Amino acid sequence: MPDFADSRREMVGTQLVSRGIRGERILEAFLRVPRHLFVREEDVDRAHSDHPLSLGYDQTISQPYIVALTLERLDPQPGDKVLEIGTGSGYQTALLAGLCREIFTIERLAPLAKSARARLEALGHSNIQFKVDDGTLGWPDQAPFDRIVVSAASPEIPPALTSQLAVGGKLVIPVGGPGRQDLMVVTRTESGLEKANAGECVFVKLIGQGGWREERPEK
Repeated sequence: MPDFADSRREMVGTQLVSRGIRGERILEAFLRVPRHLFVREEDVDRAHSDHPLSLGYDQTISQPYIVALTLERLDPQPGDKVLEIGTGSGYQTALLAGLCREIFTIERLAPLAKSARARLEALGHSNIQFKVDDGTLGWPDQAPFDRIVVSAASPEIPPALTSQLAVGGKLVIPVGGPGRQDLMVVTRTESGLEKANAGECVFVKLIGQGGWREERPEK
């Protein structure tokens, strides 16, 4: 399989830099991580296109720009301990693994978690811990975290996640109803939580006790 290096360079230039993404470390990560390995086989030729792609199970890999915007607002640092909610295919996880000290990633769907783990370990990432669980509850026994990033939309910010932020830490999460959300940036300070809106976005639902409830057919 080709390495798609030219496609990554074009993606970074036309989709990220042209829209205002300036973080040098983030742009380098996007050039480095082989995005085509994190999509379904039938979508490899569209891996670097400017839109989300299905992963099955009603889940998607977000368009490159949204991932880049999320990471730029997250502002991950080399020494950070990061909690990721929604491993998905593992693409954002791989980006974070190259940017931070340690990643703790939670996926609700076991098949996605299994394939993402195999993919990430095959690429040589050794600073990631995996868990199949309700991500809205966070990972309490590993808290506090310097950064928390959520890859699915919640109707509100789960208190369990803000409680696991270190002082000075940031949480980035899409908040709102189906079809439209705001990308919220929450910073924990000595005096409490500060919130900022990074703009409109559209993500799949965050399912769990602190997000959307699992939809079950009536009996």
